[in-house]
Amino acid sequence: MAEIRNFCIIAHIDHGKSTLADRFLELTETISKREMRAQVLDSMDIERERGITIKLQPARMQWQGYELNLIDTPGHVDFSYEVSRSLAAVEGAILLVDATQGVQAQTVANLYLALEQNLTIIPVINKIDLPNAEIQKVTQEICRLLGCEPTAIRLVSAKTGEGVAAVLQAVIDRVPPPNIEAQRPLRALIFDSKFDEYRGVIAEVRVVDGTIAAGERIHLLSTDKTTEVLEVGCFSPQLKKSARLEAGEIGYIVTGLKDIAACRVGDTVSVVGATVERLAGYREVKPMVFAGLFCKVGNDYPRLRDALDKLRLNDAALVFEPESSQALGFGFRCGFLGLLHLEVVQERLKREYQLELVVTVPSVAYRVGLQNGQELLVRSPQDLPRPETIKQVLEPVMKVDIFSPKQYLGGLMQLVAEKRGTYVTTEYLDEMIAVLHYEVPLTALLIDFYDKLKSASSGYASLNYELLDYRPTDIIKLDILIADEPVEALASLVYRDEAYRVGRSITRSLREALPRQLFVVKIQAAVGGKVIAAEHLSALRKDVTAKLYGGDYTRKRKLLEKQKKGKKKMMAHGQGKVDIPAEAFLAVLKR
Repeated sequence: MAEIRNFCIIAHIDHGKSTLADRFLELTETISKREMRAQVLDSMDIERERGITIKLQPARMQWQGYELNLIDTPGHVDFSYEVSRSLAAVEGAILLVDATQGVQAQTVANLYLALEQNLTIIPVINKIDLPNAEIQKVTQEICRLLGCEPTAIRLVSAKTGEGVAAVLQAVIDRVPPPNIEAQRPLRALIFDSKFDEYRGVIAEVRVVDGTIAAGERIHLLSTDKTTEVLEVGCFSPQLKKSARLEAGEIGYIVTGLKDIAACRVGDTVSVVGATVERLAGYREVKPMVFAGLFCKVGNDYPRLRDALDKLRLNDAALVFEPESSQALGFGFRCGFLGLLHLEVVQERLKREYQLELVVTVPSVAYRVGLQNGQELLVRSPQDLPRPETIKQVLEPVMKVDIFSPKQYLGGLMQLVAEKRGTYVTTEYLDEMIAVLHYEVPLTALLIDFYDKLKSASSGYASLNYELLDYRPTDIIKLDILIADEPVEALASLVYRDEAYRVGRSITRSLREALPRQLFVVKIQAAVGGKVIAAEHLSALRKDVTAKLYGGDYTRKRKLLEKQKKGKKKMMAHGQGKVDIPAEAFLAVLKR
């Protein structure tokens, strides 16, 4: 046991985690030179194309007589849940900082997550081979952040391999071996899982106590399920079968379970008949952004349900519940950690399950207090109760940290003020880098905040946010009427003082997107029955006078009057219904 080291790599986006993991695998000869490729641990196509890590990925290496269990983690704020799960399975963390960018928002956020778990931190500066590397400046930033000596920091170039052996040596020297009791009955923590069509659920585990081998019967404590283990093994980084998993090791268990809900991330695995205390697991993750997912083809609904079930096994932060819409049919209201998370789930459903989807406008969950003392959680405009029954509406407010060079502070402050942000304080990491602390409503961060942040800072600013609390707000339901008929799917929740602007924007979008009819179509935005913005879509006019050739004007007049009466009659008999194409919905979403 004294020769096992479990550790992970944490850092901001693009600071070189996956590249450093490549060098570790190469140096320890876990992967042969023939099999080696860039970002070898990023197994999904979408990760390789975007150059980002989405899923945590374990790998076992043997070096100088030690067994090194590495977990590579994502850097984006939307996937911080993957990082917190990785940290619960290890004893140490390599904190990687880019020599050209220095300490960024997610560097600090992930460091705090690691310190909460009492992990040993090994600071490493990466990209020292670049001509614009500022090693001295970044060393000072890390020393100020960690309170460590400059000699404790390792310098590497993950691209060229310089200094990588010294980092592995530091892991062996500084990270403590697992503190375990091999004699106790089995206890293992599930930190991730995936589904195999033939072998059922494969659980990725950290064995805390005892040992486990194929053929043993195991018990999952949360779901109270029992099953026989088909196979155990480690990640090298592909699944590699072994005789048993010992206490302190990281590996996988093939459970054979076909019921996806039976094997949850954070659950404790034990052997049948043993009485053990459940492991702490993970705190429940709260989705921040909600959107409706609907199939373009109606009969794909069962496939969408199966696909979401399988994705949730692999992505513990995804939540969903059935939803139906007049316009879009049956689908699911899904909860995500952010817009990138939504984008990745949509892309995975398209690639891995061949599903073409329509996604509704992302919204947040409001807490609505009623006059009778009840409290509702409102995720879509259709759920908002009548105004006279509402006592107050609370919206989620985020604690936002913006890291930026100080010359861009003016533009950033103006941007956050426009987004209803409340200024808290400014602190300086050094003479160049400032950290702005704000409290901002989550709705303001949803659509284009990140893009505007990058524009205002020439791409230098970085962002971290977490839920602070729920605060009172003035939210109303904006209804959209087309030909005097309310269209539920186009309704949205807006701030009262922004209702007119949003209403104008939506009615204009619809005027461009809707096909013309044989009668004039009224497009209206209304709040509580009062129309606040309107557009008219002019009628298609058949030229009824085309067959006439000269003669008295009254002949033309008579035909035009007849046409006018026909249009009125059509409206009066309810034939003036407008079919709204999917393009019109998308135009409103993109407003």
